[in-house]
Amino acid sequence: MLRSAFIVPLVALVCTVANAQETTPEFTSLVPESGLEGWHGRPHLDPRKYADVDAEKLAQWKQETEAHWSNKDGVLINDGHGPYLTTDKEYTDYELKLEYRTVAKADSGIYLRGTPQVQIWDTTDESKFKLGANLGSGALWNNSAGAPGKDPLVKADKPFGEWNSVRVIQVGQRTTVYLNDQLVVDNALMENYWDRSQPLFRSGPIQLQTHGGEILWRDVAIREIGADEANQILASHGGEGFESVFDGKSLTGWKGAVDNYEVVDGMIRCKPKHGGTLFTDKTYGDFKARVMFRLPPGGNNGLAIRYPGEGNPAYSGMTELQVLDNTAEKYAKLDARQYHGSAYGMAAAARGFLREVGQWNFQEVTVKGSTIVVELNGNKILDTDVSKVTEFMADSPHPGRELSKGHFGFAGHNDPVEFKEISILPL
Repeated sequence: MLRSAFIVPLVALVCTVANAQETTPEFTSLVPESGLEGWHGRPHLDPRKYADVDAEKLAQWKQETEAHWSNKDGVLINDGHGPYLTTDKEYTDYELKLEYRTVAKADSGIYLRGTPQVQIWDTTDESKFKLGANLGSGALWNNSAGAPGKDPLVKADKPFGEWNSVRVIQVGQRTTVYLNDQLVVDNALMENYWDRSQPLFRSGPIQLQTHGGEILWRDVAIREIGADEANQILASHGGEGFESVFDGKSLTGWKGAVDNYEVVDGMIRCKPKHGGTLFTDKTYGDFKARVMFRLPPGGNNGLAIRYPGEGNPAYSGMTELQVLDNTAEKYAKLDARQYHGSAYGMAAAARGFLREVGQWNFQEVTVKGSTIVVELNGNKILDTDVSKVTEFMADSPHPGRELSKGHFGFAGHNDPVEFKEISILPL
């Protein structure tokens, strides 16, 4: 919804990298036959500040990288010092594979999108047991204490002197890690170490950390994941108990503005130049909802949350979660609380995580009490408690935000926005 502020079957992912020069067709080796082409040196640095680094500092890092890193027959070797080896290219959703071998007393890590990190420990170093070294490597060590992924699910390290294999699948913030073919992180949200109030950066480089001891890396290869596969991966996790609320053929089980929507090729689509709220027969209190949506250029719709069945869902309901083409020029000067994923007029969602217009997006919404969490394409873009909101767009009251139960639906605004694979899990 939008108005003036002044008017009230997962695809199998198992592929094998044989060696640094020989990969499956899907994977691209990141290790050149010799030298460090495709890489540069960068220390522990907020990626947002990299563009401001001056030429003198860049030249210094380059010199230090060449002094401490080498490539011997396709094996990247670091002596434990110098900047971190960093890919020139940035990646969004991907599957990364590599092998590493390190020495006693050393620790290291793999930065994903320029952010720490998949942890590598000496699991026998008792001085680091207080940091979690005894639990094993492979976890997202910089996640908050107690957060999923902070500690590995199992200890899977091999003894020193042996090569360890790592496989990372990252879609949005959702990160899965296998160490030596054992699952150590299961679809956990990787936190943005640089600003925990924001989602992980949408894209960024891979970095191989150095930390005081020799470490060798080989068979480093990456496979970029496209939008359709990324959606399949997201849908394959945590779907137990969800019930479909759309049969793919008709609007059975829905009411409200049924004449303004149509079912086309297994999708619910708002008819062009039509609108109104289409909502489920059933009502829900606390719930999770999953939906895939596709925006046309300039598309505008919304998810009606705890809608009472009448009135404007942004105000009469708990909220309307905006569904909007943020990139459209006509929306360039909106209130921040009007962009995609926002609790309309109350709480602004993080921007920059929609797929390109015309591609399908995967979104999950969790409603518990007065709290709402919106996860878009694997990125947590909104986490708010509407009961604590005190400033409203245009000073318009939102009486429905206190509702404890209501319908789920779509709030159309004249654009042919499409929805499919709509399911709900009552909590």
